[in-house]
Amino acid sequence: MGNTMIMPEHIRLTPDLQSRQGAVWSRIPCYLRDWELRVQFKIHGEGKKNLNGDGLAIWLTKERMQNGQVFGNTNFFTGLGVFVDTYPNDDKQHERTFPFVSAMVGNGSVAYDHDRDGRSTDLGGCTANIRNVEYDTFLLIRYMKNRLTVMTDVEGKQEWKDCLDVPGVRLPQGYYFGVSSATDNHDLISFKLYELTVERSPEEEENQQEITLPSVDYRMDSNVHVEDEGRSILTTFFVFIVSVVVLVVVIIVILFLFNHYKENRRKRFY
Repeated sequence: MGNTMIMPEHIRLTPDLQSRQGAVWSRIPCYLRDWELRVQFKIHGEGKKNLNGDGLAIWLTKERMQNGQVFGNTNFFTGLGVFVDTYPNDDKQHERTFPFVSAMVGNGSVAYDHDRDGRSTDLGGCTANIRNVEYDTFLLIRYMKNRLTVMTDVEGKQEWKDCLDVPGVRLPQGYYFGVSSATDNHDLISFKLYELTVERSPEEEENQQEITLPSVDYRMDSNVHVEDEGRSILTTFFVFIVSVVVLVVVIIVILFLFNHYKENRRKRFY
């Protein structure tokens, strides 16, 4: 869909032109409980460093084939998005080096903040030098026992490197896989899905509830690069209160020592 073109050796999701979007989607929903996805792709173009296209996204969502502003797909999606972001939209952030791989779980009511590169909703991520490089990029996405793991192979060494590992991720069955991109040459070379055989104890089977809405039990603060303004205000207020209390204690101690000193001097004169 969009500007996607079928080539002999790959699928070109988008060409190296401005304002281009493309995507491919599965026709059959995924009902696998535990799975592993391996994606091989290549991103390249004439744009200079940090002046290139937006990037690529891999999806497992309730919706399919809907163009939008999130790497060529619709915002407010329901499901999982793994993003390969090649362009820093937020000029104020400095803690990330692009391209950057991240993941987000949406429930249909949470927006991906494109202007902040999704920092307020991501589950973590890693830097991956994947644009205009000699080797193809390999991305592994594993979902097993409600645990989401993402690994990368970007140096042609056939070695997986950890990118993010998040427990407590709950994804419903019956969603669609897809890949989308926006601007730049994004070539999808292979897309392989494997079913994982996982042993579960009777207790785990009993406690396994049917998942109807995507969710995450918690988010690791160390993996989420977000400046929480409310938390900063509370922290400042707390530091102020503690400083005042410490100052009062110091004054009381000084007064006590001074009075004790005066009392000792009086005793000397009597």
